[in-house]
Amino acid sequence: MKRVTVLDLKEKKQKKEPIVMITAYDYPSAQMVDEVGVDIILVGDSLGMVVLGYENTLPVTMEDMLRHTAAVVRGAKRTMVVGDMPFMSYQLSPEQALDNAGRFIKEAGAHAVKLEGGEEVLEAIQKITSAGIPVMGHIGLTPQSIHRIGGYRVQGRDEETALKLKRDAKLLEKAGCFSIVLEAVPVELAKEITESLEIPTIGIGAGPYCDGQVLVYHDVLGIFQEFKPKFVKRYANLRASIIDAVKSYVEEVRSREFPDEEHSYL
Repeated sequence: MKRVTVLDLKEKKQKKEPIVMITAYDYPSAQMVDEVGVDIILVGDSLGMVVLGYENTLPVTMEDMLRHTAAVVRGAKRTMVVGDMPFMSYQLSPEQALDNAGRFIKEAGAHAVKLEGGEEVLEAIQKITSAGIPVMGHIGLTPQSIHRIGGYRVQGRDEETALKLKRDAKLLEKAGCFSIVLEAVPVELAKEITESLEIPTIGIGAGPYCDGQVLVYHDVLGIFQEFKPKFVKRYANLRASIIDAVKSYVEEVRSREFPDEEHSYL
């Protein structure tokens, strides 16, 4: 079974075929999204919030990311797996960035890495790509910078920040990124950026004109319900289904209805 590659993604952009990306953080989730033909799995540092219970993504460590990325790689047979570089794993120096990106490839088996930022991370991107490691960029709302940007806010509404995003997108492409995530960016700005690039854009809260879309697995399935950004569409309410199932199990154990003869060795 052929693995999705960066060349496949570039071809999809050229043919105007939408790219589908979703997050996953463990083996069974990766198996399921791989089975339905998703193009890219992002093992996002969002696992800090939806899996590990942190307030934001900042506490996530390299060890967290490597462990979860390796589990996803074991479950995905054809989907490209992108490891999300966590906070302070690439900001200190290009050498640090390359070392940690290499760990994603060598130790976890990822096929590419993602990191946040524009002009300020160009040297890190160039260092990583020069070693043959594909890099996905990420601009707009960058969750690792929430304290600097003042929280989870749409980016690019004013002329100054819009110009910076357009400039950053071109710089990331020139630095060697194979695609760029645009998060929480106004629709028309995302459209303009997408049309200006030869590499694909992947939108999350950036409207319908990006070359692809990404959502968080736990949001799509309605498992994580502590908050719901405007751009999230829940395709199921598994949280309620899971609660009902566990509740039935609790009731049957306490009433001695389970285990019965069918579920016992005779």
